[in-house]
Amino acid sequence: MDRVFGDKRAIAILLGPALFMYTAIMLVPSVWSLFYAFSTGNVIEGFRPVGLDNFRKLLDDPIVPTSLRFTVTYALVITVGQILLGLALALFYVFVLRRASALIRTLVFFPVVLPTVAVGLLFSKMFAIAPQTGPANSLLDVLGFGATDWFSTGSKAFWVIILMDLWRTMGFYAVLLYTGLLDIPGEVLESARLDGAVGWRLLRHIVLPLALPVLISSIIFSLNSSLKVFDSVVALTNGGPGTSTTPLNLYMFQTSFFYSDYGYGSTLAILITTICLTVTLFLFRSSRRDLTKG
Repeated sequence: MDRVFGDKRAIAILLGPALFMYTAIMLVPSVWSLFYAFSTGNVIEGFRPVGLDNFRKLLDDPIVPTSLRFTVTYALVITVGQILLGLALALFYVFVLRRASALIRTLVFFPVVLPTVAVGLLFSKMFAIAPQTGPANSLLDVLGFGATDWFSTGSKAFWVIILMDLWRTMGFYAVLLYTGLLDIPGEVLESARLDGAVGWRLLRHIVLPLALPVLISSIIFSLNSSLKVFDSVVALTNGGPGTSTTPLNLYMFQTSFFYSDYGYGSTLAILITTICLTVTLFLFRSSRRDLTKG
């Protein structure tokens, strides 16, 4: 093995294809997009340089603050929900169901593999008010609250999106955190119980500190992916009503491919990339400090 990793030709053969694919699929389009940000036009009409006009337009665009607010709010709420629900389910698997958790884990994980369009159609029917009343409004009628149009305002539609994405993704984070809890030595847990650490004390002082690496990784993964939300919003509300549930990713897509303004769309893509990189670097630095203290 040392001979292989010490041979530059072997390293080039092993890593060359992967580096070529990564460069062709990721790096080249990213650099290309950066040049587009200083121009306007599309592949049919051609491009012409505009300097920093796209960045000035970004600062004056009234849709950008709305999209940014929705994106950040969605990312924070969905990350908290995914981690809390995933951790609760993982603890349930390990400490309650134990070896009998395989079937429950499979059932909870099942929505993860469903197409997002199918899940969006399911939830649009569940919360529908016309032409047929969905189960959610039927339940409100039975309880005496009266039916409501869940997609008439951005605030109501926002919570339907949150509920749909939590149902769709909590099984993934439950399995992710479950694998982290399985790495905790049973002897440590048993010793803690003998010392009187049970319930919340066991969770706070033993389980969470030992599961901190996978917990931090889950937070980084959840927050980074939720900042780039696209498919679930398109499937359920398509950014409506108006632009109240339009994330930056969807606005970038609409600008580039509906309005054929690749330059401004690339500027929005740079904004999204900058936000994701900033958040990821901040979380990495914070996690390194926490793990060093631990």
